Parts: sequence; C-alpha cells; structure tokens
Amino acid sequence: MKRRAPARSVPRRRKSAAELREHTAEVIRRLRKEYPDAHCELDFKSPFQLLVATILSAQCTDKRVNMVTPKLFAAYPTPKKIAEAPPGDVEEIIRSTGFFRAKTKSLQGMSAALVEEHGGKVPDTMEELTSLRGVGRKTANVVLGNAFGKAEGIVVDTHVGRVSVRLALTNETDPVKVEEKLMALVPRRDWTIFSHLLIFHGRRVCVARLPKCGECVLNDICPSRRRDIRY
Repeated sequence: MKRRAPARSVPRRRKSAAELREHTAEVIRRLRKEYPDAHCELDFKSPFQLLVATILSAQCTDKRVNMVTPKLFAAYPTPKKIAEAPPGDVEEIIRSTGFFRAKTKSLQGMSAALVEEHGGKVPDTMEELTSLRGVGRKTANVVLGNAFGKAEGIVVDTHVGRVSVRLALTNETDPVKVEEKLMALVPRRDWTIFSHLLIFHGRRVCVARLPKCGECVLNDICPSRRRDIRY
C-alpha cells in the first residue's frame, strides 16, 4: 500500500505592514459574516457578575462557569456578601471550576477591595481593575469591553493566541506581546468583537489538536491551512 506523504502546511511569506492590515481586515470581514452573533459566552447581568465569572473562567470552560455562577450569586449576590462569606462555603460552590481555593481567595479579596475602595461598585478603568486581587489585563479587558463598552485592549485567551498565530497575525506567544501586535492591526472600534470572533472560531473550527480546515471560511487566506486533509 502506498504511504501518504506527511502533512504539510502552506509555506509562509512575510507580509508587509500594509498587507498584514489588509489581511486582518479580511479576516474580520469573513468572521463577522460567519459568526454574526459572536458575543461573550459568560452569563452575567452586571459588571460585578461578569468580573466574578471571568475570574472563575481561568483554566475552566465558560459552560462550566455558567453552571456554577447562578448558585454562587443566589447565595452571595453582592461584593459585601462574597467578601464576608465563609471561605469553605464559597469553595464548595465553585469547586468544579478548578483551583477553587485560589479562586475563592481572589474572589473574596477582590470583593473586599470593591467594598472598601470603590463603594461596592466595579471600577471602569484598566488601572483600577488590575489593582484588584485576581484581576489581570485579560480579565480587565473582558469587563471593560463587555460590561462597560470600553475598548482598552484585546482579550487574548488560548483561542485568540492560537488562531492569531495560525493566521500569521503574529508570531508571538506571550499574551501581552500578542495583544500589542493585534492592537496595532485591528481598528480600535473592533477590539472587543475581534476577540469574540477568534474565540468563536477557535472553539468551533480552528480547534487546538486538529483544525477543521475543510470547513473554514478563512481556508484560502490562512497560511497554516492543511492541504492534505479531507472531510
């Protein structure tokens, strides 16, 4: 039986800055058409609920977080309630999200700071958000973009990082450097939706282990597309 040749990717050519911006614009155009309902898939009704859900989403799926937060918010609906809750009770509710002890400390520390320093309200600036326990730039971007409608940066999670590299939008792997590169390529008005588009695509088509290149709307412009895959 004749052996198949090893899988090969399409050779990449370094694009000029103008070509890369044009390439990025086409990616956005196509993904907007493919995912017209792209949105934050964490369930929330307030900035505080989104902040809590985003902290819980670390190393956990949005689906799992959405299964946990209704019980959490029913028991502890405000920052004051979470800050004053017995840690063991919070841990038990969020246990299935993983790293539950560390997440409980983050939630209670963050909630206490909201009560003590912000009148129980979630601040709407990057500096104030990232000063809270358990809140990094990614979490702050999620809250600012989706709860306050403020585009201060681009959320870079595992999906955004993976898809960005495959599309040759960047060759960086550090989230901070990836974000810097994407912010230079994507118009500011699209910063929030751009991350949703890449996350939707990364979860549904451009998956980690074996991307579904044969189903991808970006197939003909993706330098990482597999030429030997059949569906």
